[in-house]
Amino acid sequence: MIKINFILLLLGLFITNEIVAQDQFTVQIEPLVITNAPNIHSFSWGKTTDGKWVVLGGRIDGLHQRQPFVSFLENDNNKSVYIIDPVTNQTWSTSISVLQTSLFEQLQATNQEFHQRGNTLYIMGGYGFSASQNDHITYDKLTAVDVDGLANAVINNTSIVSFFRQISNTNLAVTGGHLGLLNNVFYLCGGQYFEGRYNPMGPNNGPGFIQNYTDEIRTFDISDNGTTLSIVNYSAQNDTDNLHRRDYNMAPQIFPDGTAGFTMFSGVFQHTANLPWLNTVDVTASGYMVNNTFNQYLSQYHSAKIPVYDTSNNVMHTLFFGGLSQYKLDTNGNLIQDDNVPFVKTISKVSRFGDGSMVESSLGIEMPTFLGTGAEFIQLNNNLNYLTNEIVDLNNLEEGITLVGYIFGGIESTQENIFFTNDGTQSSASNLAFKVFINKSSLSVDEVILNPNNIYNLKVYPNPSSGVFSVEVFIPNTKISTLEVYDFLGKKVKSIVIEKSTGLKTVPLDLSKMSTGEYLLLFKNNLNIIERKLLKV
Repeated sequence: MIKINFILLLLGLFITNEIVAQDQFTVQIEPLVITNAPNIHSFSWGKTTDGKWVVLGGRIDGLHQRQPFVSFLENDNNKSVYIIDPVTNQTWSTSISVLQTSLFEQLQATNQEFHQRGNTLYIMGGYGFSASQNDHITYDKLTAVDVDGLANAVINNTSIVSFFRQISNTNLAVTGGHLGLLNNVFYLCGGQYFEGRYNPMGPNNGPGFIQNYTDEIRTFDISDNGTTLSIVNYSAQNDTDNLHRRDYNMAPQIFPDGTAGFTMFSGVFQHTANLPWLNTVDVTASGYMVNNTFNQYLSQYHSAKIPVYDTSNNVMHTLFFGGLSQYKLDTNGNLIQDDNVPFVKTISKVSRFGDGSMVESSLGIEMPTFLGTGAEFIQLNNNLNYLTNEIVDLNNLEEGITLVGYIFGGIESTQENIFFTNDGTQSSASNLAFKVFINKSSLSVDEVILNPNNIYNLKVYPNPSSGVFSVEVFIPNTKISTLEVYDFLGKKVKSIVIEKSTGLKTVPLDLSKMSTGEYLLLFKNNLNIIERKLLKV
């Protein structure tokens, strides 16, 4: 077995003079081929008491096609339950067609929301073809699964019927959101209601559909005595400007003041453009807060992610493995924008420090292929390595290498951009797994932190100049950007507003009528300011 060592030194893409002493750790992933494991993505999963995986729902094809009559086909639904033991390398499965219709249909849906509490896996929503309604729908179902009982039944080839319970609730008809649990309260964040056959070709080229983003964080308790289920204490927070997102990554977090919660990272789509969101939303028991001072560029779509907390330094790291992204880096570390939002191999990290500031960095390492979209990170059952809400406890790990979990499944693509030419052969569902290790060192090292301002890659040339300078800058958002020039007395002598669009811009800066001497150039965007000295000769 080939082991791939991915070294995570918490090293930013661009450097400042700020040096922070932190624990050094590396990440290693080891490919693991599990016998008879399913090719699957966008699924729900739970864990048995002894660490086996229970896999339900999702799809067995690759990226869905654009043409309405070949996308989200019923034949591409996962209609089995799989029990996987990554330690003994075994897989067991059985068809879920023996279940009553409402269970059978919902449990083969894609992009459900799910969370396990104790031995019960709760699965809600999801999108797919309903034979009973003869249409594609978002299911309004909550299904409770007895994880240990179901796994034992599948392994022993006995009836699985008694291990499922289900109720209907229209507030749970959501697909592409995330479900979290905090202080025994469930948080159903973001997502959408989608009814009808997916059709991006336009209303005149196929059947229509209904698509409504929830724009909400929905909270509730699940009352469950082992026999009956009900939703109680339901409430919703609506924000059409900031919660209008789906198919994003949500990860448990420890915030700088010690509060536990979640962060909703990126996601799709913006109101006025088919582009991802770049900002984030923090969710706690007291409400939510939108972070518009930070942009996430290197991971926009649901993928495997791992939250890692450094208690000693009060730093919350979240790692993202592959997936889809509007941005990537060239060999010189410059951001490259692709509004088609292609598949990427990027492995990235977002770190939140004790002062609340957040930085993003590429680890300089990659997934072995265009893999990660719709994949999941599955933690171990070792509670010693985890804090509340399944966050890896970095400081509690022993020195050396520790297995912290597995990455499994996802879409594997042959190319970066296939959506507009996709005939169903350019991508496929993956059955690959990767062991994920953290290699912790007791050595304290000085590590360089990413300077978020340098994402703009601002350059001025020629400098010195006898008249006209050229300012080249990468604009990553549609916020107002300005160039301001000040003389040596601090007087503003020129101001230029840059067109409100993203991408690489080259702006001529004419100082030919100014006196010779030194000037200060300020570039401003999204609360960030970059200074450059100009010399007019």
